[in-house]
Order: sequence, then C-alpha cells, then structure tokens
Amino acid sequence: MLTLKKIAITHFKNYTFNGFNFDENVVGICGLNGKGKTNLLDAIYYCCFTKSYFTSTDALNINFDKDGFRIEAHFYNNDIPQKIICINRGNSKKEFSVNDIPYEKLSQHVGTLPAVIIAPDDVDIIIAGSEGRRRYLDTIICQLDADYLQQLMQYNKVMQQRNSLLKRFAEQGMVDATLLDIINQQLITPAEIVFNKRTLYTQQLIPLITSFYKNIADNDEAISFEYISPLQQNTLANWLQINKTKDAVLQRTNAGIHKDDIHFTLNAQPFKTIASQGQRKSLLFALKLAQYQLLKNDKGYSPLLLLDDVFEKLDEKRMYRLLHWVCKENNGQVFITDTHQQRLEAIFDALDIKGQIIAL
Repeated sequence: MLTLKKIAITHFKNYTFNGFNFDENVVGICGLNGKGKTNLLDAIYYCCFTKSYFTSTDALNINFDKDGFRIEAHFYNNDIPQKIICINRGNSKKEFSVNDIPYEKLSQHVGTLPAVIIAPDDVDIIIAGSEGRRRYLDTIICQLDADYLQQLMQYNKVMQQRNSLLKRFAEQGMVDATLLDIINQQLITPAEIVFNKRTLYTQQLIPLITSFYKNIADNDEAISFEYISPLQQNTLANWLQINKTKDAVLQRTNAGIHKDDIHFTLNAQPFKTIASQGQRKSLLFALKLAQYQLLKNDKGYSPLLLLDDVFEKLDEKRMYRLLHWVCKENNGQVFITDTHQQRLEAIFDALDIKGQIIAL
C-alpha cells in the first residue's frame, strides 16, 4: 500500500513554512478559497511527478519575493520508507532525491509514486483541444513504462529541432536535404514506439472507461472511446515525404504523434457536442478512475488519489459510491479538498470511515 505520512512545504506557492502529518487513509482538507487547499494537493503531486499539475513553469510555484522552494515528503510504499526532497533554487537546476540519493534525471522518478488527480479544469480533457487528451494518455503511460517517457521526450526534442530547421530554411531560401533527412530519421523511431505504446494502453483503457461511465452515470447510455493517430493511416516516414512541401511552407511538422487525439462518442454521436454537464462530469470521473485502476493493476497497489473540489462535480450519491470504491474496496489513500468541513464529516460518517480533517 502506498501512503503519505507527512509533508513539509517551504516557500511553495502561498506557503511560507508549513508541515502536515497524515494519520488516516482519507484526509479532508478544508478552508475558504485562497487558503492553500489546492496548493497542498499540488505539493503532494509535485513529489510524485517532479512538477506541478497546475503551473507550467517552476517560477510560478515560488512564493512571492522568495528565491526558491523546498518540499520534503515521507511516503511508505508497502512499508518501505521513501523520503522525497525537492529543492528549487530559482534560476539553478532543481534537485530531487529519494532517501537522500539524488536523481541524475528527474524522469527516473516518474512512476515510483503513482498518483491520480481530479481537478475542476480537467473537464477540458473532454471539451477542449487534443493537447489535454494526449496529456491524459501520457500521464498514465509514463507511470507504467519508463521507456515511454524517454521516447516521448526524444520525439518532442527532435520535432522542435526539425521545426527550427524548417524556419531557418525558409529564412535562407534554401533547403539542406541531407540535414533534413537526418532529422527525419531521428524522429521516426521514437514516434513509432510512442504510437505502439499508446495503442496498447488505450486498448486496456477502453473497457475500464466504459464500465466506470456506466456505473457513475447509472444508466444505459452507450459511450465509446477511440484512439486516433496519423500513424494508423501511414508511417511517419511516408507522412514526412507526403507533407514535404506543406511543412516547408508552414515551417512546422504537420504529421506525427503530436497530432494524436482521443474521440469520445455518446450513443454514436460526438460526445462534446451533445453531452450535458452531468454527462461530461460522469465521463471525466470515468477517465480518471480508469487511470486509477490501470495503475493499480500494473503496480499491485492503489495509487494516491487527489480530489480537488469534487463535491461541486458529483452529487452526494455519486460521491459516496466514488469514495466507497476507493477507500473500502481498494484500500487507497485519498486527499479531498472542500470549503465545507461539515460536508466532509458527513461523507466520512456515511462511509463509516475514520477520516482526518485538516483545517487551513
């Protein structure tokens, strides 16, 4: 079983210096808006992924007018202690260690402390552009397959180099075909590996998502989930040749795994165009719980579940079923934020669990 016992946060977001001990498997974090409930969840997430869930750059995670931040967290994974320390010194490279042994590469840590987070803006996975859906897939697979993250990073690095090269060629009015061919070859292998792994894991996700959606929505609506990629129609090598002129004109790579998407349908109709707010919420939770279950199946224990302001997303009945499944059926540790302490206490009583309340 994976559990977090305590965390100390220094100069991270709105925290100056705060420490928290977690004594139960279900932890409710309550307080008014702006008190740091979400930031506490994000600090926990940071310890699992070496980055924030909510901000894209570390500069935004540093407390105002401070030079950096430090997070120390004490986990137990099947009774084996894991002390995580992250130090960000501002402009210098951040340091990340487990049991006082520093990582050479931060990517080595991803997957060792599996976690799933559900936050208010996650509905964008369903209704916004394809980037969020690719990130959803990547977050799952990176925790299951260390090589996947390396190949994805390599692909993104080479694609950026290729796009820069295309811009340079346009500025110079000439193309170095040999150099472009070398870059193309470097792009093909990681693209094929990522595509094959996305195909494999989406096949495992599909039955989980459909099952969870049926349970959460509590009806007979037919939901479907399909992974879409240009590499399903042609190889990347062929796409690069087909788009040779288009890429040169637009100065960017127009085909590849960075164009992958997931399509959802409801009763054979495009989901995001016809689904109600309730149906979107049900699908979001189905996606996240499928992620949770897939991680558990692979790791052999439940990941951490971080629930940010979910009472606004689920009614009392669905909330009860969600927490019963996570806490009682899966024996996982859950962190829940809410503005109402009484609401947290009521759900704990209904579940007959000894939950912990942290008031900020």
